[in-house]
Amino acid sequence: MTQLPTTMRGVQLIGHGGMEMLKFDTALPVPTPGPGEVLIRVSAAGVNNTDINTRIGWYSKHDNDATDASWTGEPLVFPRIQGADVCGHIVSVGAGVDASRIGTRVLVEPCLREAGGQLRSPPWYLGSECDGGFAEFAVVASRHAHAIDSPLTDVELASFPCSYSTAENILTRSQVTRGERVLVTGASGGVGSAAIQLAKARGAYVLAVSTPSKAAALHALGADEVIPRDTVLSAALGANSIDVVVDLVAGPQWPQYLEVLRPGGRYAVSGAIAGPIVELDVRTLYLKDLSLYGCTVLGPDVFANLVRRIEAGEVAPVVACRFPLEQITQAQEVFLEKQHVGKIVLEVHEGAD
Repeated sequence: MTQLPTTMRGVQLIGHGGMEMLKFDTALPVPTPGPGEVLIRVSAAGVNNTDINTRIGWYSKHDNDATDASWTGEPLVFPRIQGADVCGHIVSVGAGVDASRIGTRVLVEPCLREAGGQLRSPPWYLGSECDGGFAEFAVVASRHAHAIDSPLTDVELASFPCSYSTAENILTRSQVTRGERVLVTGASGGVGSAAIQLAKARGAYVLAVSTPSKAAALHALGADEVIPRDTVLSAALGANSIDVVVDLVAGPQWPQYLEVLRPGGRYAVSGAIAGPIVELDVRTLYLKDLSLYGCTVLGPDVFANLVRRIEAGEVAPVVACRFPLEQITQAQEVFLEKQHVGKIVLEVHEGAD
């Protein structure tokens, strides 16, 4: 067996703030897997909104105080290696893990019910409460390293974990079924483009909200209609015309999402890129018998179901562009321009396919 290195290349987040808080280092210590854990040589890792949100302290609900700026609301521990989207290969195992797992290509479930040798409630999140994939090696509990059998490259597979599991969780929670009309906001992003594919796999009719310049790409993913972002939805679609709203945007347009939902419809949210504070007329909520779902923690079977869909070819990777790990700031700058469709992926291990 090839001896593993003791140091690795990686990017540490050293505090809340701007790009200057991302520190690339070539001599970080390689972590050691504890009991029940595996060590993964990271091939590629996707870039997500949560990377930027965590860096700038966006999750905090208190002005000038980022002590609650993490997914769990607990203070973030610095330095932290971010990166929730991980594809790689198991190269070492801790006590209690079958050594036959060594060499297995895996996708890592980003919502960690077990981490640091303990069960976690609420769950920890890879790259937030514990170190993630923006380094050449990462440690996770073996149960969260899912074997994947696919002809896709590691870069393509790294586009799936966070965005697609979030979308799969939203559609599972909101119980999307064949023939339903599903409205997806923020449709060109990682979660939005995943939601289009996964809703179509369920047989839904998908209406995607985005900019006209991205319409062709979204139709190619399976969107039946593309609605311009600034459209008055009730005028374009009609009131009571949508079964499920998958919302990743929130912001000023939010009341319209409830207007277009049919009585008994479902609204599911896992993002607020247009603004987290919205106006709710409670009468709309109760008079239309609407159900609202906040979706963060993955259901127990969601990630395994996603892996099966990937292996069956029911969803396809959408990689907008790739960058080497040391160009993480450039990758985040492109991400923030919001001109891409799909995912931006970092090639972490030199020679990643």
